[in-house]
Amino acid sequence: MRVDVRLCILRKEVDLDFRLRGQSVEIFEIRPVWQGDGEMREIPIAKATFVRTRGVWQLYWQRQDMKWHIYEPLPEARSIEEVIAAIDADTYACFWG
Repeated sequence: MRVDVRLCILRKEVDLDFRLRGQSVEIFEIRPVWQGDGEMREIPIAKATFVRTRGVWQLYWQRQDMKWHIYEPLPEARSIEEVIAAIDADTYACFWG
């Protein structure tokens, strides 16, 4: 029960979510705006786009220029599980800082 309570508290402060847009999956963090009135903000984490003609996923990260750039350690993946593993490993500290 304690673990569930801690998870609920953490999710009020920071949470992860995703959305589907066309052939892409966008993963983002949701957290309160600093010094805000309960207003929430979405912070992009990663984007994976399925290239149907080649049957591969391309993984992107968002740089300070607010544009999506190909993630060089894994520019293409055969499965979404491979994409998620690369985001989790974050070899170049592009997704989690």
